[in-house]
Amino acid sequence: MKRLKIGFISFAHGHAFSYLNALAVMPEVEIVGIAHDDKTLVEEALRRYDVPFYADYKQLLASDADAVVICSENAHHARLTIEAAQAGKHVLCEKPLGLSVADMQAMIAACHSSGVQLMTAFPCRYITPVVRAKEAVERGEIGEILAIKGTNRGTMPGGWFIDPALSGGGALLDHTVHVMDLMNWFTGARVTDVYAYAATRFHEQLAVDDTGMIHVTYDNGVFGVLDTSWSRPKAFPTWGDVTMEIIGTEGAISIDSFAQMNELYTNELGKGVWSTWGDSMDVHMMYAFVQALLENRPVPITGEDGLRSAEVALAGYESVKLGQPVRLKRG
Repeated sequence: MKRLKIGFISFAHGHAFSYLNALAVMPEVEIVGIAHDDKTLVEEALRRYDVPFYADYKQLLASDADAVVICSENAHHARLTIEAAQAGKHVLCEKPLGLSVADMQAMIAACHSSGVQLMTAFPCRYITPVVRAKEAVERGEIGEILAIKGTNRGTMPGGWFIDPALSGGGALLDHTVHVMDLMNWFTGARVTDVYAYAATRFHEQLAVDDTGMIHVTYDNGVFGVLDTSWSRPKAFPTWGDVTMEIIGTEGAISIDSFAQMNELYTNELGKGVWSTWGDSMDVHMMYAFVQALLENRPVPITGEDGLRSAEVALAGYESVKLGQPVRLKRG
């Protein structure tokens, strides 16, 4: 059986641990290295999976890895992806794909010119309620989509996420891209106009926004609105939510992505916890990435998908600055 050799560049984003756990149990995958600037953060993972450590990611890129998973701070996505492509490695990059349209176009172009694939990490496409809703829409059960209302409300992550030099923005960027990708996927259309609000309302002295609303119009006439915020307190039972209300000409579908959960109360934790029991979206996403590369098929969530989601969030910041709707530019 052919095995895909995969390395990790940076564990700055916490999703890296979940992605690693998913890949490590796949018999068709060999984890060939972890590159991070602080070994102490990944020591447990290195021991658990007996994986080589690289203090310099360039050494990992010089190895025989077939692909890399990039979970760095947002500001480094473009540079690392382009260097990986030039080294002949396929890439799965954490969201948001990049911090400017030009950067994302350069990432996509570098992968194309090197003959490698670029996948954007949008695991929400693999949440069971989302998958079932997409199937129902494709069967025509609610007719033509007219409008979508979504939420992605989480807790304030702290760390580099609130440093604009590393994150590129706050909640409007961090929590637009996941559900905007779902909206794009469900409608099969392109956003033409964006109007947004963003501010710092829940946490004092943040250098980035912690709340926002983003409104979009699609080229097929569909309207969308999304609540993007870090409005959940630390005591909230989970990090946040992903919901959608899809209104069609013949009906409507409601999606609560994390409704499959148990409520757990312990004195040790000191608060209630929602323990989900549904399928793991990260496992399904990583499996799809691996199988696409092994079978020489296009990855299911492309760099272009990542660009089309992130460009909406970036246009949202422009809308906030101008105080009016912004029309997306098409190259």
